[in-house]
Amino acid sequence: MTKFTLHTVETAPAAAKEPLAGIEKAWKFIPNLHRTLAESPVALQAYDALFALVAKTSFTPAEQQVAFMAINVLNECEYCTAGHSVLANMAGVEPDTIAALRDGAPLADARLQALRSFAERIVAERGFAGDDAVDAFIAAGFSKAQVLELVVIVATKTISNYVNHLTHTPLDDFMAQTKWTAPRNRNQAA
Repeated sequence: MTKFTLHTVETAPAAAKEPLAGIEKAWKFIPNLHRTLAESPVALQAYDALFALVAKTSFTPAEQQVAFMAINVLNECEYCTAGHSVLANMAGVEPDTIAALRDGAPLADARLQALRSFAERIVAERGFAGDDAVDAFIAAGFSKAQVLELVVIVATKTISNYVNHLTHTPLDDFMAQTKWTAPRNRNQAA
């Protein structure tokens, strides 16, 4: 198995040094995902730019996290599910909602369930969600702009989820309490 480097500002390629330093300043540490992405400054910059754009969408921070979590769980990304469990809590997502997202159980909040279902449908159908799914999402109180903004969230999570699958990014210390095992790995973990 190819081992990927968890770069620091000092070890990163030249074009990744400044972005990593900015991440460290903003977060007070450099998450392992970013340390891994630094191997390719382009990949790091792409992820960082998309993640920043998600914050500018018309979704609330809690809705952003519900969409992130739905995609992370569907893609079976252990790293992102653990990390966004913490971020969802920080964004005010109810603990029961976080647990339901992690467990694949229905959400009590119908609007958040509509968001989750539509995000999962976009990913599962590779964008061919269908007119009925778009109509149902809008009928749940979301906008046409949010249909498109959800694709930005999908793109963001596609980068991080796939990178984590390919590189086996280790969890960060802050994720210790929110570790999650993907269904495909549950027999191995037992």
